[in-house]
Amino acid sequence: MRHIISVLLENEPGALSRVVGLFSQRNYNIDSLTVAPTEDQSLSRLTVTTSGDDARIEQITKHLNKLVDVVKLVDLTEGAHIERELMLIKVKASGAQRAEIARTVDIFRGQIVDLTATVFTIQLTGAGEKLDAFIAALGESVVLEVARTGVSGIARGDKTLAL
Repeated sequence: MRHIISVLLENEPGALSRVVGLFSQRNYNIDSLTVAPTEDQSLSRLTVTTSGDDARIEQITKHLNKLVDVVKLVDLTEGAHIERELMLIKVKASGAQRAEIARTVDIFRGQIVDLTATVFTIQLTGAGEKLDAFIAALGESVVLEVARTGVSGIARGDKTLAL
């Protein structure tokens, strides 16, 4: 099962390396990883997406909690949460295809952020399933390049990941 683990981490050189090293040493896979500073300059928020049964996820969280750089962590998939991913995608768009692609972008609430005579660059945000559905709707033959950020997530309601 897929899990999204959000971690407050000391914003220091080597902290991310230690987290990634932990996953590597124990043969855990990272599906996606995003890191950015928080409102507190001394902390970063790391969001890692991984897969495994409950026992494996429990082991991952226990190992992460042992790291000196980890201040606090939460498995977002244990409760109500919001997750988003950003995708930039370059597609072939010429002739009659241009209008059809533009309609598909509108349906998925995306934006065309750059265009040439033959190529559209599209920005789309949402859950990973939405982004996958967009690619499927376009068809693999028109896709030239895809860049995805990985999942960012936050708990719904009053629940926060803060000190």
